[in-house]
Amino acid sequence: MKTLLEFSRELAAIGQAGLTYSKDPFDKERFIRLRQMAGELLEMHAGVPDFRWPDEIGYPTPKVDVRGAIFQGAQVLLIKETASGLWTLPGGWADVNSSPKENVERECLEETGYVVEATVLTSIIDRDRAGYPRHANSIFKLFFLCEITGGAPTTNVECSAIEFFDVATLPELDPHRASREDIERAYQAYQDGSAGSHFN
Repeated sequence: MKTLLEFSRELAAIGQAGLTYSKDPFDKERFIRLRQMAGELLEMHAGVPDFRWPDEIGYPTPKVDVRGAIFQGAQVLLIKETASGLWTLPGGWADVNSSPKENVERECLEETGYVVEATVLTSIIDRDRAGYPRHANSIFKLFFLCEITGGAPTTNVECSAIEFFDVATLPELDPHRASREDIERAYQAYQDGSAGSHFN
């Protein structure tokens, strides 16, 4: 059975698709109202005051989050998020006009100070179905093995610490960004020397 969030998300997506493809001005008004109602569902019944689905154009698709897994032996590089005070793999939202490879390499550089090369795509997961805390948007998470090719650890406004940890004894992870299972799956690919999937 779908959750209220899933219903609201689907209604908002139908409204956005209708606005994208409909030519009739009266239908457009109905689709605008449908998107408003999708937000009101969460506002009234899920205790999310003043919630509104953001105005977007084009057909609605999931957002993309990229994460880089960098290993040295049995240790993995993690950053401590300034916002939560918890640890995670470096990464973030994918930017337009950049490939998945370019996105994860840029995120790793920005968040760690290390220049890296993405070598293996270890997994693509649906955030909801992987057991992450619910998010308003539908999100696909892409995990890459990355190798350090230069640079030096450098903290910034997004992360307050950068450290390697034993995979078997990870610190408390930020539950919204990367799970223990994600890290272990990437570590298995690292150990296996997997060639992974093609990506650019």
